[in-house]
Amino acid sequence: MAEELSASSLLNITRDDGTLVPRNARSKRALEKRAPQLNENAKTTLFLKGSSCSDIVQLVLADLHSLKRPLSLKFTKKNSIHPFEDASSLEFFSEKNDASLLVLGSHSKKRPHCLTLVRTFDSKVLDMLELYLDPETFRTLGQFKNKKCAVGLKPLIVFSGTAFESPTPTPYTLAKSLLTDFFIGQEAQTVDVEGLQYIVSISMEEEREGEPAPKIHLRIYLIRTKKSSEKLPRAEVEEMGPRMDFRIGRMKEADDGMMKEALKRPKHLEPKQKKNIATDIVGDKIGRIHLGRQDLDSLQSRKMKGLKRRRDTEIDVEEDDTTIFDVDENSDGGAKRTKI
Repeated sequence: MAEELSASSLLNITRDDGTLVPRNARSKRALEKRAPQLNENAKTTLFLKGSSCSDIVQLVLADLHSLKRPLSLKFTKKNSIHPFEDASSLEFFSEKNDASLLVLGSHSKKRPHCLTLVRTFDSKVLDMLELYLDPETFRTLGQFKNKKCAVGLKPLIVFSGTAFESPTPTPYTLAKSLLTDFFIGQEAQTVDVEGLQYIVSISMEEEREGEPAPKIHLRIYLIRTKKSSEKLPRAEVEEMGPRMDFRIGRMKEADDGMMKEALKRPKHLEPKQKKNIATDIVGDKIGRIHLGRQDLDSLQSRKMKGLKRRRDTEIDVEEDDTTIFDVDENSDGGAKRTKI
């Protein structure tokens, strides 16, 4: 339905000197909807199948599509797409369906059970990463016979592994960025605790020299609250599925200029900085007050009775009891002492 609506909207738009000019009111509304906005809508994910796609990859696409609803679209037909050689088809699908995230499933002898995560900006490919699924450890969503989370909820996302926190760009840091964008859902300022129903756990082992690159383990856990003797309920987790293990494949990093443009925020959304007000590491607000020059001579101090001076008495300065002698010399060379 969304694919047909987007295609019909584009039919009434012509290109004049490199700009899009709507022909009618419907195409004008479609063009204004795709124009840059102060508050962008949530990122929609489009799931595609390559020219050759294994049954396991199709199950993976179906499970991820169910987790992403309603912010997801899934095509059933196969498409001859090779993203690292020619990404024009992905850019066309991104613009046509207003989807900034794409997941392409494919299978070949050289790259078995491959998922390609693609992120776009302004309908142009920003960065890409290939993940190779391990079919031995894969478990579908339906193989876990328990309750599933509701549709459209925001999950708790947990990353475990030092490679995810590397200061230099690596395939693992790119995987963390793409998977965060994939699972984060719609932006919200506040979240109800009752809506936190499942956890997305993404972990990996430590890298060891001389050994293959560690796999990325993706697990989904359901949060259950039970009664406890304390005021707060006891929280327990139960694996909900799907269960996936990935190996890192090819990657395409984002261009520096394009990434800088993608991270730019409108001036209207940037908080206005107030003078002399700052926030420390803990989050406490600290203010600085500037006072004028104070005249300390006219400062009125507190009067105390013990410090007051009596009018009828004077303070006598006590003299030292030491006797001072003036020494004179006699004519016979002796000394004569005179008391003062």
